[in-house]
Amino acid sequence: MKGKKLFDIFAKKNAREKVKIIPTIIADYREKNSLVSSELVGLGLQVSFRELKIGDFAVKDVILERKTVGDFISSMKNGRLVKQLENLQKYKKKILMIEGIDEQELYTENYYENKEGMHPNSVRGFLLSVILKYNIPIIFTKDYKDTAKFISILSKRTEKEASLNVTRKSFNKKEQMQFIIEGFPGIGPKTAKKLLEEFKTIKGIINTPTKELEKLIGKKAEIFRIVDDKY
Repeated sequence: MKGKKLFDIFAKKNAREKVKIIPTIIADYREKNSLVSSELVGLGLQVSFRELKIGDFAVKDVILERKTVGDFISSMKNGRLVKQLENLQKYKKKILMIEGIDEQELYTENYYENKEGMHPNSVRGFLLSVILKYNIPIIFTKDYKDTAKFISILSKRTEKEASLNVTRKSFNKKEQMQFIIEGFPGIGPKTAKKLLEEFKTIKGIINTPTKELEKLIGKKAEIFRIVDDKY
């Protein structure tokens, strides 16, 4: 046994590969001079600028449409936002971010005081449509720094998901056989390898009388009686 490699199949199966993935935020070129982009860089994220036909930021497969409170109201009035929401339907994962709720009221009960002249119930109704009709979640942020922090956390979440989905190398035939034998309770990689080296095949192990197996692996052999038990 000395010098021979033992395949610890279960350790291999459960080990999480540490893959270094550098989060890259794709930002529309019109966001190049925005405070959000500057803040993202300050948070240590890599920002790449290009033309995005839909949305303002892309984090992996998530598209974000960012609106300041003022832009949200004006684009709601002129119908531009409806078109943008329809375009977002092309993506499975999308988010509408409304920025600046600490700096500007989204609506006021006395809508005549609102420069945009939007009745508060119109705004409420539109927000409900975004969620219920277009199935787009809404995130309200306090300011540009808050927006950047949300995007930063989103990038880390997608990075973590990517690391969990790393494709593992397929088991070879010997590893597969050992994996099956290790499936019996109490049978570890060392015992499984000892059995396979002695009896050569899985069938050979199963067909060997328990007393013979006990000579090799002791009381652990009792577990193989289960192959004759009825369900």
